[in-house]
Amino acid sequence: MAAAHGRMSDSGDGTGDVKDTEEADRHSSASGPPAFRTAVDALRSCRLRPQVEVEPTPAPQRLAPFSYALEAVVVDGEQELADGRLVLLHDPAGHEAWRGTFRLVTLVRAELEQEMAADPLLPEVCWSWLTGALQARGLGYGEPSGTITRAGSHYFGGLADRPPASQIEIRASWTPREGLGGVPDTAAHLAAWCDLLAQVAGLPPAGPGDASVVTLPQRRGPQSR
Repeated sequence: MAAAHGRMSDSGDGTGDVKDTEEADRHSSASGPPAFRTAVDALRSCRLRPQVEVEPTPAPQRLAPFSYALEAVVVDGEQELADGRLVLLHDPAGHEAWRGTFRLVTLVRAELEQEMAADPLLPEVCWSWLTGALQARGLGYGEPSGTITRAGSHYFGGLADRPPASQIEIRASWTPREGLGGVPDTAAHLAAWCDLLAQVAGLPPAGPGDASVVTLPQRRGPQSR
């Protein structure tokens, strides 16, 4: 896969722009019931491979009573290969469509090589990457739904010297199975989501117990690339 078009600024999924990650982290997790706070703490303690850089981002306020969001980018040196956003939603009263009290919502995108973009089975393959990432880590989940969008751009006039470009976008949501205390294993779901990001970016899989994984920092300041 080719490089993604920089950082996400407007995903169109209601999660908003990244303006102040420290404020986003503080306000989205400082309050809420114990189950939600435990789930958020688990996201913060998750161990991730170093090519996936994650930071908190403002979460949507209208989708559930409580929410927490992370934004990620997959990097290889100076090149950004894919980016994405993962939102944790919580409704203590439960949600009929979710069939649970928690829901994970994601947007993942990357540019494609032209040969891959032309593959008619690409949408099915990308969806299998998501379900496969969850299953590979032995995660229980329900009510999965989503869309796979493949878009192409052709340039004309003053931009005619640019080669055609194609992009894949995965929008999905699923209900993580709740464990003790009604709390899902959000750290494992985040790790599976990062596996999906890495696969979309074209990186080789990280094996179980891979020493290359690192602990997710509480916050990450701006970095120049």
